[in-house]
Amino acid sequence: MKFNIKTLCILLATAAMAFTSCDDFLDRQEDEKMTFDKIWESRYTTQQYWLTTMSFLPNLNGSFVGDSDPYLGASDEATVAYDRAYRYMNFGSWNASLIPYYKMDTYYKGIRECNIFLQNVERCSDPLITKAQIDEWKWQTRFVRAYYYYLMMCDYGPVFLLGDELLDFSASTEALQRPRNTWEQCVDYVVNEMNECINSNVILSQDALEPTKYGLATKGTCYAVISRLKLYAARDLFNGNKLYSGVKNPVAPGFPDLSGANLFPQQYNADKWLQAANAAKILMDQGTYKLYRAGNGNPYEDYYGITHQTWNSELIWTDRYNGLYPWGVGTVPTGVAGTAYGAVGPTQQQVDAYAMSNGRYPITAYDKLGNPIIDRASDYDKDELEMSTWSYPAKGWSKHNNFNIEAPNMYKDREPRFYITVFFGGNKWLHGSAATKISFAKGGNGNKSHDYAKTGYLCNRFYDHMLNSAEGNWGNITFPLFRLGETYLNFIEAVLECKRHSVALPNGYEKLAMDSWDDLRDRSGLEPITKIYPQATTEELIELCRKERRVELSFERHRYYDTRTWMIAEQTDGGPMYGMDTNCPLDKGMSGLETPKDYWKRTVIETRVFKKNHYLHPFAQRELDRNKLLTQNYGW
Repeated sequence: MKFNIKTLCILLATAAMAFTSCDDFLDRQEDEKMTFDKIWESRYTTQQYWLTTMSFLPNLNGSFVGDSDPYLGASDEATVAYDRAYRYMNFGSWNASLIPYYKMDTYYKGIRECNIFLQNVERCSDPLITKAQIDEWKWQTRFVRAYYYYLMMCDYGPVFLLGDELLDFSASTEALQRPRNTWEQCVDYVVNEMNECINSNVILSQDALEPTKYGLATKGTCYAVISRLKLYAARDLFNGNKLYSGVKNPVAPGFPDLSGANLFPQQYNADKWLQAANAAKILMDQGTYKLYRAGNGNPYEDYYGITHQTWNSELIWTDRYNGLYPWGVGTVPTGVAGTAYGAVGPTQQQVDAYAMSNGRYPITAYDKLGNPIIDRASDYDKDELEMSTWSYPAKGWSKHNNFNIEAPNMYKDREPRFYITVFFGGNKWLHGSAATKISFAKGGNGNKSHDYAKTGYLCNRFYDHMLNSAEGNWGNITFPLFRLGETYLNFIEAVLECKRHSVALPNGYEKLAMDSWDDLRDRSGLEPITKIYPQATTEELIELCRKERRVELSFERHRYYDTRTWMIAEQTDGGPMYGMDTNCPLDKGMSGLETPKDYWKRTVIETRVFKKNHYLHPFAQRELDRNKLLTQNYGW
């Protein structure tokens, strides 16, 4: 999403006002009719109300990681040292009375504001307002209203669909009670609303948008939401999941269409994979977006540029235009001068997920003791923690040329995306023209307080290494919420799943899927997957696609939902999380820049809990107490 700076400032201001009065879904609100009528007399105040409808969009990258969402802190790809609410999720201590980051009330508040605006914007009597302005505001509001439902569905599954209805908050609590809509109804509603926006002739394509309108939803945005939602709907969590077979509405005579209805699909429908493939292909066929490449033939520069070249050709919708301080300060190690809280980093499992420079994935599984099972054809050194001297690739994403370092073989000869994303101890943190050696051993310059890399790794990807944060320079980012690389992966997965389930594919789909995969890997400096794994079966290609997705979209908040919708989170998100031994103290006489030999060993940094009921969030106990027609999610 491209945000005009002036518009963004207004948006944030209205957001602050809106959030101060957020009430729960069934809360009464005071009648403010005396001031309400005046809103529609002025173009300015009408626009302010429109911006208020938009202000409930989350700004996950405008605050420290973990402060406003669990999608990294409670994901198996990441560990965050801050003591925030995702810790309740990691250790299984959350429940219906303690739901970390509970936002359902906020989104329903936003939906109500959208409905109020849609029902009143035509009343604007300001002679300066134009029909084009009213239409633009209306359709942007239609988009964001559907998007609020989409956001809730990702965490809660099926929710309440209000349509254009304004609940009568003067009614009794009993009169406001209602059952949930089904998953299929929710999907259909969001998809239909997005298609209405696309067909409105008011929502424009990205290439037709004026720079002053950056920040508005485009046709591509709508297609991207449909693509991801259709993909999630085809995956195991929402497609005939037996865990949810008994989750149904109570008998509700006032809602005959929903009375006793099963809330989740009861049978697996493989045709949903074709729907997901079609949704992704429509977006790909637009021709509006292209994989970002800097044009210098450097895969490090190309991958780095996805997030550091603002408004680039790959971005479909972004989380505003934000300063990089919230990301940078959470990932720069404390050994670097200036403000540094380095605490957000990959788990060892995420480190192991990256391919070698030859394109093969080195770690195929783990034994019962947590030791890696190595693919010998990958050229990964079985003596993974043995030290050697090798060239560290810094050119293209920093101001430095490649340089020699002495580091474990584990980190040697990995693919370009590894070095852009993963910073490991004993290495130099590159900031502008400076380079600071970092030790994550206990007492090292990167581990002197509670703010340190718990696993011995930090996320390298969202710090601007061309600038020096020690001098107060952080840079800016247009963080991708949706980008073409994800759409490619959506399409590839859906096509392969169609093949696995014998769903007939239109001509050209399989070739396009593999060509898109080749393009994605080529951008990352890797050979085509079918050249690296020429004998791979369809099932094996699906697993390789999942690996590609984990690496390509790392730290973009996809992994949290991927493990859940694939229904593998009991294996991936529960149990021991590994890193290096950051509790290992410096040897006597060592400086804070050095790393002792005993630091280099796979170590359990924490043991997480993931139960079957954790795939979806619970509905709040407060809402259950007030709404007797509300069915709780499985296991809560």
